Order: sequence, then structure tokens, then C-alpha cells
Amino acid sequence: MKTLSPDFNFELCSFKENLWSFAMSYTHNVEDADDLVQDTFLKAIRYAKKFKKGTNLKAWLFMILKNTFLNSYRKKKLIKKIIDDQTDISFRSGIKATVNMGLGKCMMDDIHAALKNLQPQYYIPFVRYFEGYKYHEIAKELNIPIGTVKTRIHIARGSLKSDLKMYREEFRKQEDSL
Repeated sequence: MKTLSPDFNFELCSFKENLWSFAMSYTHNVEDADDLVQDTFLKAIRYAKKFKKGTNLKAWLFMILKNTFLNSYRKKKLIKKIIDDQTDISFRSGIKATVNMGLGKCMMDDIHAALKNLQPQYYIPFVRYFEGYKYHEIAKELNIPIGTVKTRIHIARGSLKSDLKMYREEFRKQEDSL
């Protein structure tokens, strides 16, 4: 890992207030703005070697903050959709989600096990994509072609669907019994 210069660290810190104000304009929440700025600094430090000295550090930081917020928003929207879909399935099937917490834990355990079964070349791109990264960002990070990223994510999805098909069938059985 590249050692950061004290000048770079000082410059990062000098933009904290501006970044925080910008984060507030997105989040409208003090804690969320603090988290967003912290995530921005972490990514800036992580990708410091990609910053070209002499270019606009402030603009680079603002772009990181904006992209971090958008990726987080997409992820939260996806999670909300999943939760809404699960709630909808629970109501249609007459099963209360709170009653069947054991099944939920088993499902999560099985999901984690299925993820662990993925080979690293499929696991890493899939998890990055799930975290909200775009295909080109994953390709750049892993230094592989974008087509390879798409293929690996597709293979990971197929493997996960196969490993977790028992839950799809379980929900079909519950819906058919109504």
C-alpha cells in the first residue's frame, strides 16, 4: 500500500467542513452526513494512489462522496424492495414474518454458506456488485475486462440460485396451499 504524504492527509482534512455540508444536502441527517464523510475519507485513502497530483482534490473528494451516497441509496432501495417483497409474500401466504424467525435465520445461514462456496474469482465481483459498485468500477479494481466481470457475476448468481432453490420452492408451496 502506498504511504500517504502528510500533505495529502492535511489536504484531505482541510475539506472536511465542505464535504460535511455537501453530505448534509444529500442526507438531511447529521449522523448520516458524518458517516458519509467518513466513508468518503476511507475511500480517498484507499484509492489515494489513483489520485493524480496536480488535479483538483476537492472535486475528486466530492465525486467520491456523491458516488458513495448514490451507491448507498441504491443498496438501501434494493434492501427495502427485498423486505417489501418478503412482507408481501408473508401477507399473501398468511404467515406472519415475526412468527417464523427461525426460518429467516436458517435462510441467512444458508445464504452465507452458499456465498462461502463461491470461488474467489466469482465471490469478489458478486459481492462488489451487491455492495453497489458498477461493472466498470469492479473491472478496474480487479484489473479484468468488464465482460469477465459480467460473466463472473452471472455465474455467481446461477450458483446461488441453484444452492438456494429450496427456498423458492418452499414459498411456492406456501402460496399454493392458500
